[in-house]
Amino acid sequence: MTVRSATLVGLSAILMWSLLAVLTVASGTMPAFQLAAMTFAIGAGVGVVSWLLRPGAARALRQSPLAWAVGVGGLFGYHALYFLALRLAPPAEAGLLNYLWPLLIVLFSSFLPGERLRWHHLAGALLGLVGTVLLFAGNASARFEPGHIAGLVAAFVAAFIWAAYSVMSRRLRAVPTDAVAGFCLATAVLAALVHGAVETTVWPQTPTQWASIAILGIGPVGGAFYAWDIGMKRGDIRVLGAASYATPLLSTGFLILAGFAEASTTLALAAALIAGGGLIAAKDMIWKGRS
Repeated sequence: MTVRSATLVGLSAILMWSLLAVLTVASGTMPAFQLAAMTFAIGAGVGVVSWLLRPGAARALRQSPLAWAVGVGGLFGYHALYFLALRLAPPAEAGLLNYLWPLLIVLFSSFLPGERLRWHHLAGALLGLVGTVLLFAGNASARFEPGHIAGLVAAFVAAFIWAAYSVMSRRLRAVPTDAVAGFCLATAVLAALVHGAVETTVWPQTPTQWASIAILGIGPVGGAFYAWDIGMKRGDIRVLGAASYATPLLSTGFLILAGFAEASTTLALAAALIAGGGLIAAKDMIWKGRS
């Protein structure tokens, strides 16, 4: 696979992730860990089915404890918090706050060997912070309630977890993409255990809700992980890093089109600041020549 092809595969993950919020909301009121268990089981199945044509691919599950810790910790930790955030806070605001992860990836990657933090990284981080503060200010004058705080905090922490997972995945590039199926399966089992311990099972009530869960498992909580892994390890990480800042804008747009959020000047400005901050922080990824 060429660098160009791998980059295009990685870009498809960004498009799938932009549908995560709207599909999660459309799935109904299912508890967060139950939703995670069901969708990750489907996501694991996406990879396992491909093994039927490549029997030797199952050997990819033989990975170090570090690889399993990063893979399962990143997938389970991020999505459990993200689904919880969408249940406890307005989806558009929680989604935008969560989508600080592209900016955090830039900041975290600057500490990798051969990288260093520059002025534009700090300027981008400041713009992202301003956008986040604007979200709180906008909620205070609109439909923000004290009960939303827990959901917004969950969204913020989830952003840190996903950024750490992505940067560590770059360091663990020797781990084959087929191992992602194992990470998804382990995540599904953990989510099912937590669900059984702390939640009450709520099954989908409509065909739309069932369809949303199936699409979540096949796309944003399934195929997207395999695509992202391929892009990060074989594609142009600068292009993928810069393109990922379009995700919050696309995500919010889909929420508005689906009727789960309302367009507003505050929301648009917050999205522009967060996305703009990410683009500034990723200046090197955009303009610097390939290494």
